[in-house]
Amino acid sequence: MNEPAGTTGLVFNEPLLWEKGAPGRCGVSLPQRDVPASPLDSALTGDAPDFPDLSEIDVIRHFTRLSQWNFGVDSGMYPLGSCTMKYNPKTNERQAALAGFCGAHPLMPESLAQGVLKIMFELQQYLAEITGMHAVTLQPAAGSQGELTGMMLFAAYHRSQGAPRKKIIIPDSAHGTNPASAALCGFKPVAVKSDENGLLSPQAVKAVMDTDTAGIMITNPNTLGLFEEHIRQVADIVHAKGGLVYGDGANMNAIMGIVDMAQTGFDAMHLNLHKTFSTPHGGGGPGSGPVCVTRALEPFLPVPRVLEAGGRYTLSDDFPQSIGKLHAFYGNFGILIRAYSYIRSMGAANLKKASQLAVLNANYIKERLKGTYHLAYDRPCMHECVFSDKYQEAHHVTTLDIAKRLMEYGFHPPTIYFPLVVHGAIMIEPTETECRQDIDRFIEAMQAIAREAEESPELLHAAPRIPKVRRLDETLAARKPCLAG
Repeated sequence: MNEPAGTTGLVFNEPLLWEKGAPGRCGVSLPQRDVPASPLDSALTGDAPDFPDLSEIDVIRHFTRLSQWNFGVDSGMYPLGSCTMKYNPKTNERQAALAGFCGAHPLMPESLAQGVLKIMFELQQYLAEITGMHAVTLQPAAGSQGELTGMMLFAAYHRSQGAPRKKIIIPDSAHGTNPASAALCGFKPVAVKSDENGLLSPQAVKAVMDTDTAGIMITNPNTLGLFEEHIRQVADIVHAKGGLVYGDGANMNAIMGIVDMAQTGFDAMHLNLHKTFSTPHGGGGPGSGPVCVTRALEPFLPVPRVLEAGGRYTLSDDFPQSIGKLHAFYGNFGILIRAYSYIRSMGAANLKKASQLAVLNANYIKERLKGTYHLAYDRPCMHECVFSDKYQEAHHVTTLDIAKRLMEYGFHPPTIYFPLVVHGAIMIEPTETECRQDIDRFIEAMQAIAREAEESPELLHAAPRIPKVRRLDETLAARKPCLAG
């Protein structure tokens, strides 16, 4: 392969701020006082805070060096399956940073917030059109809260029918947060195994669906990166017993602009704006998980809701069947602006093209690497593909070894050991934003690692040696975790 992106170049060590500097150093110049100095009463302030004395250059070099230890999507390919770590156009960051948006106070009167409310109203309409659903709430602050919202809507719907239900069906190929979301709403999760093709079987659903089951939570495409081909049959089975179908839309970036989710039988679904619609994913920052519903579930949506009448936009609480409020004020507004900007700048044709390119890239990787790595399900995938370490086991090389060695080639590792239905899983999602040249470099690195597993497995066992942090003792960390902070 060509020269790898990984390098043994200069990596600075950096101590804590309290270990830097010296007494008397200062990084700011304060204006001359025009009043006499007056010390604070220590009885009021207590002991002085232990701030280090630092010059400007101490501070700048400290944070610059720390930034050089990071690897992000702006640094290189980040093929985390199920997480959609794609490069997002910076223009969407610019719109979200406009003073009228980032400076808008959530307690402003409606008369001073018409532009903000208009954007929220139009974003609701865009998401409804993209999914084929009837109505949308932008309030949930993450995909997990979107799932919780969906389960609250299911519970409210069945209560309104005079027949509360106790169970939710969850396939083993659904996202891991689905069972927790159902349980938090008082439902008992009922597990259903995938068939030999990695898909949800209508027969398996029919065997557990009854009149005490509120519905089913389906991730489509599922966590194996496969489209649930029997989704309409499954939905018909659930609906025939009065149940509802929830769609985990975290993988919408594979079918956006292609699949009408309402027509496939979904009654509600959430979208991860911080995955599909241009917001940096991960790092503990804010997310957004709007929930889209059919007409039957609209009365139960959270309040307040953004409404429009005669060109004027309002926030209304006048929905007596609503499940109530989910979030202080109204969701993570900066994320909504990024999604709105992304949708408006892309347009319908390019949103569809983004999905097509995500699927093309994943299938390209699947075809190039199958045979080199074991492919759990050799069938056309959607936005991600799942391999395993089965071929490397004979050389005592594991998925973890492969991931650690990949770091030395300059790539962030893919998701490993998930989904749990594949032993030693290696889950790769290139997203639509990676070009063929960069994908080829990633493929060449993975192929080189497979050869090393046969010829020099000790290289993989010792990896990574180049990055700032070496391999951690994960067994010790699990048995004797340090929780002191």
